Amino acid sequence: MELKGKNALITGGNRGIGRATAFALAERGVNVGITYFRGKKKAEEVIESARARGLKACAVQCDIKDFKQVEKMVSQVIDKLGGIDFLINNAGISGPSSRIDDISVEEWREVLDTNLSGSFYCCKALKGELVRRKGKIVNISSIAAKMGGTIGSHYAASKAGLLGLTFALTNELAPHVTVNAIAPGPVDTELISEEVKKKLSALTPFGRIARPEEIAHTVIYLLENDYVSGEVIDVNAGRYMD
Repeated sequence: MELKGKNALITGGNRGIGRATAFALAERGVNVGITYFRGKKKAEEVIESARARGLKACAVQCDIKDFKQVEKMVSQVIDKLGGIDFLINNAGISGPSSRIDDISVEEWREVLDTNLSGSFYCCKALKGELVRRKGKIVNISSIAAKMGGTIGSHYAASKAGLLGLTFALTNELAPHVTVNAIAPGPVDTELISEEVKKKLSALTPFGRIARPEEIAHTVIYLLENDYVSGEVIDVNAGRYMD
């Protein structure tokens, strides 16, 4: 599929993987709408960059845990861009605790509601639009969905749930919409300290963690391909192999 002139919605597009994806899409002539919960300044930077290329762009503050907010956000983005062809479910959190004894019920719900329910809400709100436009969905999962990891059972469960959502929607929305997931290993963002980055890099065969742009390039591949659906693309430099 030719990307130029298409419209994309990226949740959590103001930082990390979402930000890199928004920039990569804009470079290819895609109009971009992004959501953010906090970090309005960074969101505005993304939008200004896209508009400087002559593209349509908008940023909407949205708590994706709230379906009514999601519905309103989707309506606003469609109004600004003229439609949505691509949905990249990227917004996510990890929570302050990692061990089951320390994870409160409230923290569990916060992580699951953000990472899994939020993605479901966006898919639900956009289903009709994406079917009409023969669009594409890319869910940003995690290596934790397959390995568990050390971030916590709430995070691993939420990201594993995204894989189930991907597989279910692949069948439900075919042949109109392709649905895929990406399961990155650790990614170098502002949320990871130098100490943690050093430890994670030592566990990776390449001796470093991923750059956000490398995940964004994988998103581009899935959006350009019209016959790949129901896949989970591992991007972890060989740390985990099925």
